Amino acid sequence: MVFLTAVGSLVGVCAGLALLLVIADRYLNDYGTCRITVNGTDRELEVSGGSSLLSLLTSQRIFIPSACGGSGSCGLCKVKVTAGGGTVLATEEPHLTAAEIQDGVRLACQLKVRADLAIEVPKAFFSVREYRAVVVEIKPLTHDIRLVRFELVDPETMDFVPGAYVQLQAPPYKGSPNSVYRAYSLAGDPRDKRHVDLIIRRVPKGICTTWVFDHLQVGDRVGLNGPHGDFRIHAGDAEMVFIAGGSGMAPFRSILSDMRHTRDPRRVRYFFGAVSRRDMFYLDEMKEFEVALPDFRFIPALSKPAPEDAWEGEVGLITEVVGRHCPDGAGKESYLCGSPGMIDACIKVLTAHGMASDRIFYDKFA
Repeated sequence: MVFLTAVGSLVGVCAGLALLLVIADRYLNDYGTCRITVNGTDRELEVSGGSSLLSLLTSQRIFIPSACGGSGSCGLCKVKVTAGGGTVLATEEPHLTAAEIQDGVRLACQLKVRADLAIEVPKAFFSVREYRAVVVEIKPLTHDIRLVRFELVDPETMDFVPGAYVQLQAPPYKGSPNSVYRAYSLAGDPRDKRHVDLIIRRVPKGICTTWVFDHLQVGDRVGLNGPHGDFRIHAGDAEMVFIAGGSGMAPFRSILSDMRHTRDPRRVRYFFGAVSRRDMFYLDEMKEFEVALPDFRFIPALSKPAPEDAWEGEVGLITEVVGRHCPDGAGKESYLCGSPGMIDACIKVLTAHGMASDRIFYDKFA
């Protein structure tokens, strides 16, 4: 007991010192005006030093993809630093390969701008736009998942490829003093350019999801930017295996809507995992896709169905169900959307059953 108390005290002291260092760096160090040169002669920005590269680029309307809002957990906000930047931080290393580090790749959310920098980013990032929208519908799908529909106001339309995502801006609210961005896959029909549909699952103590579930109301005006990402269906005629769980339904709802309009004949098997019946949704809509598409089948599975669920479908972890239905993955390709743990487990099963690793595509939203 004494040992645990001592350890707890030491952890508390270390956390306090770390917080003091952050505060001191922010308020006592004046880094003055710093210049960020983007892609050589494309853009030159003058910013006040001290903040992260990600936040400074956002303030200049250059939107770098980020799924975690700048916490350093998703690893998406990679930029190449060609001058300045200092050494790679320990918080960046888990997300960077040795080749990327050698090439000067950094995480924009972790790199603090304290001097002049030169960076390179894909030119596609310059085409990402900021949108203002109004909430027109909030629809509960399960006890902890909602469909939120936004009508675009300025600009009034968005073109996107099914599988893309946007970054939704949560404003400051009681308990959250700062505005934050979080990434959500687009869940609507890409032909409806006026609306943005997002499927959002409540994350305990999550800043953005707490705002969505406890504060956001129909009629509210919000900000978002996008579209982002390169998760999309690849051309060809290979059989496709979709795997998702929870809010990972979003990109596949958009993809299937597009396939219905184009009358895509490809063979698709969509595995969707949930814990119990109360976590399952869009079953009727998936049946409609089965009718509309020539070779599509939706395979829902519950890992722990309750007796009152009276569930007659597949039972087990989604990886187990996929393994039973796809004993031979050779020549097939797979598209995944869900938690990092689920995706890693699915990749292991798929490759063990003969699917080539370079034919497995995913968005791993932390």
